[in-house]
Amino acid sequence: MSTRKDLESKANRKLVIDSVAFQDHITRTLLHPDFSLSDPLLTCRRKPPRNAQTRRRVKDNGQQRQHQQEEREHVLDSAPPPLTLAQKLGLVASPAGRLTENEWTLVKARSVRQGDSALPCAICREEFLLQPQVLLSCSHVFHRVCLQAFERFSRRKCCPMCRKEQYETRVIHDAAHLFRHKCATRIQACWRGYAVRTRYRNLRKTICPKDKVLRRKFFERKVTQRDVKDCPICLTALRSPGLHTDAGSPNRQHQRRVVLLSCSHLFHQFCLEAFEAFAPESRPSCPLCRSVYHKKLI
Repeated sequence: MSTRKDLESKANRKLVIDSVAFQDHITRTLLHPDFSLSDPLLTCRRKPPRNAQTRRRVKDNGQQRQHQQEEREHVLDSAPPPLTLAQKLGLVASPAGRLTENEWTLVKARSVRQGDSALPCAICREEFLLQPQVLLSCSHVFHRVCLQAFERFSRRKCCPMCRKEQYETRVIHDAAHLFRHKCATRIQACWRGYAVRTRYRNLRKTICPKDKVLRRKFFERKVTQRDVKDCPICLTALRSPGLHTDAGSPNRQHQRRVVLLSCSHLFHQFCLEAFEAFAPESRPSCPLCRSVYHKKLI
């Protein structure tokens, strides 16, 4: 008789414990998260400081903390609540554990091997650029705004790619780093191209080309840029290139034609012919630079 009563008391005690465990589980999971049996009254919010300087300091600290939070990688999902009594007793299935840092490292390595950050977002089909980027525990990458919009539209937490449910979300900056590296590469390439083009223009102005046509144009351009007024032989004024005068002009100085040498020096044609007739060499050199030349009337 006593054994039967002991069994009934143990069964009643187990029933009471299970009831309390289920009630605790329902209270902590199914009711509103702000609902509390111990403190049903609303808590008073802390008033902001009235001093303007103090408010500005608090605002700057908040912005700095937010900037640091945006720069480093972190998990968006909040920490899971502690197990209820029903979950501890095995009456209700316990939620899956969160990923560790080593597991997140493996997930990110798999995403890097697939090159997801270099591809457009699978939801909006646009490049990531510098926009916030999230990595799911299934190694898929999306825009943070696109994923939030997809969750609001579907009303459940399901990966748009592999349909995995109850995933974890982590903020990463791989696409931003790739975009900054690409921009820096383009800027360096543009600057190097500009420096090379500038150097090439300077070399074209100072170094004579080997091609005959380019060499003749080089010296003609060099002569036109120089301000040569007198003939080095007769020390009289040279006629400006391109000036045409009449044959019957009374001034013989304007009837003299100008000769351009391949060494970029200018002379009167009559003066140069007289110098060549006076020189003992079969092929005379330039009166100024002593180099063998080719001449052209201009």
